Amino acid sequence: MFPFLRGKQQPLIGLDISSTSVKLLELSKVGTRYRVESYAVEPLPPNAVVERDIKDVDGVAETVRKLIDRARPNAKGVAIAVAGSAVITKVIQMEAGLTENDIESQIAVEADQYIPYPLDEVSLDFDVMGSNPKDASKMDVLLAASRSENVDSRVAAVEIAGLTPLVVDVEAYGMERAFHLVADQLPGRGEGQTIAVMDVGATMSTLSVLHDRKTTYTREQVFGGAQLTEEIQRRYGLSYSEAGMAKKQGGLPDDYVPEVLEPFKEAVVQQVTRSLQFFYSSSQYTEIDQIVLAGGCSSIAGLDDLVEERIGTPTVVANPFAEMSLSSKVSAQALSNDAPALMISCGLALRSFINDGKY
Repeated sequence: MFPFLRGKQQPLIGLDISSTSVKLLELSKVGTRYRVESYAVEPLPPNAVVERDIKDVDGVAETVRKLIDRARPNAKGVAIAVAGSAVITKVIQMEAGLTENDIESQIAVEADQYIPYPLDEVSLDFDVMGSNPKDASKMDVLLAASRSENVDSRVAAVEIAGLTPLVVDVEAYGMERAFHLVADQLPGRGEGQTIAVMDVGATMSTLSVLHDRKTTYTREQVFGGAQLTEEIQRRYGLSYSEAGMAKKQGGLPDDYVPEVLEPFKEAVVQQVTRSLQFFYSSSQYTEIDQIVLAGGCSSIAGLDDLVEERIGTPTVVANPFAEMSLSSKVSAQALSNDAPALMISCGLALRSFINDGKY
């Protein structure tokens, strides 16, 4: 069993491998306060990762090496994640009081009841969630499984780069862990509230809805900032990399904002609206208390105000580092710009402290 959900309390680098980039983050903790020790973001070679699947292990490994050279992290152990769509999870009941070895043995015997793949083709793990609320003689155990190829390619890339993979997590759990830091900044701190986190990345958008700080719903859609980059490329005759650079650094013609950027912002609003409609239609909820924008696209100026205006729900941009101190090698301005895109890597880095009672 590869440690999907568990892991020893030790320094870990959070490494988020997305479709277009890899994000590295390292945290430490003094007392109750976290500190950002190192971080870096590096673009991936084209098509190195396609729809969350690593197609070029060596290309990803080389990108991780560049990150290590730039960030110079202290730790060598890594927490990585697979997409929620690549993971099967199920809560099962077992007799209370079983040891971890007993649970592992029982799962090995019974897992084929829950996993629709041959067991020699999957990586699986479990996490004890606590007593079953309806039967005190039972405990709830979360079982998570993913096709081994999803895990093995990430493990291989990390090892080739010279790091040690210690934990494989699920992106949704990383997002939930980082959300605790954002919720602490919100009115009501997310307690008893229903909050939507819309993570708009380069090629995928993921809606996570959390009630009382616990994830109750996730849904992925093919939509992201790559569409804006491609429109810049088409309209102004640039290469894809030049368009991506211009999107971040500016210098585009005067018609860029009204003709390209504003329509894209409207498309983001439509995507958020559509995703929420799917959520309402498949749950007992009819409204949410707060929208949190995450992912690289959420850094677009004024996007949060536009979402709030059109949907009528208070909207903020995620920054899990707002209350953290920074090491001397971390640029506060650069981290602030990248913060919304670092939610998953932050959640993975928090695995270093998963046994401290807070996460």
